[in-house]
Amino acid sequence: MERRQTRDEWARHWQYEELPGLDLLRARYVRHSFPRHSHECFTFGAVSGGVEDVSTPDGMIQARPGTVVMINPEVPHAARAGTPEGWTYSTLYPSVDLVADIAGDVTALRGTPAFAETIVEDTHTAELIRGVHQAAEQGNALAADSLLRVAVARLLRRHGTTAAATPAPPAAGARDAALARRLLQERMAEPPSLERLAQELGTSPFALLRGFKAAYGMPPHTWLTNARVRRARQLLDAGSAPADAAVAVGFTDQPHLNRHFTRIVGVTPGAYRKERADRRGGRGAEGARTYKTAGEDPA
Repeated sequence: MERRQTRDEWARHWQYEELPGLDLLRARYVRHSFPRHSHECFTFGAVSGGVEDVSTPDGMIQARPGTVVMINPEVPHAARAGTPEGWTYSTLYPSVDLVADIAGDVTALRGTPAFAETIVEDTHTAELIRGVHQAAEQGNALAADSLLRVAVARLLRRHGTTAAATPAPPAAGARDAALARRLLQERMAEPPSLERLAQELGTSPFALLRGFKAAYGMPPHTWLTNARVRRARQLLDAGSAPADAAVAVGFTDQPHLNRHFTRIVGVTPGAYRKERADRRGGRGAEGARTYKTAGEDPA
């Protein structure tokens, strides 16, 4: 019995209506691993137990209790347990606009804010991140909003910088990568093969692979899966059923969506949709529950 409890995985990915522009994830993972993916927003994570191995463009980092992981928007990364016991953490996903607003209030940063470091030792900010979750789950809007702004402001003052222009791959590769991304976005439900895509762009498959990965940190097929999951999230946010979202974004069926969505987002599409439905229905933080990462997918 004790062994089953120590290997149990659970997660809650939700939004608190009093904190617009923010997603929250609180979870314990053991076997679950996140494939390479990226977010449109910032990621601030605080581990409270175990170890999380995070793969970034600059190498592997280990997130332990007392550290804060900071990942800028659109930076590809992956994660898995760094110890057999897994890891437990609380993560904030604030929008670019929210972080920019806070930066404008409390710093002299000009331009798009960013973070030059990926992980820092900062026990106090880690506690603030967990405090945002606790206050939101208790329905304490004043505390949740205050702790959120203090945490982000503290990170910006200590580690914030202005986003620098990303070094571009060779001009032809950058152009082809951007065109390929646009075509994949437009044909998400029925994407062309790599060879067909390269032919349309007047390049070779391997040249397109190299240019795309240099520009976006992922090969085209990995980027497309990530883009499909992002689009599915938007559809679920709007109230679509998981089966309908799966078809709309080009997954073969709902189990196909379930697998990729759960790997990237950390919860099943059904659990994600239920949290949004509860929020729209006014339940908010009341009755909050967590879901096992597999085998429990409320429709």
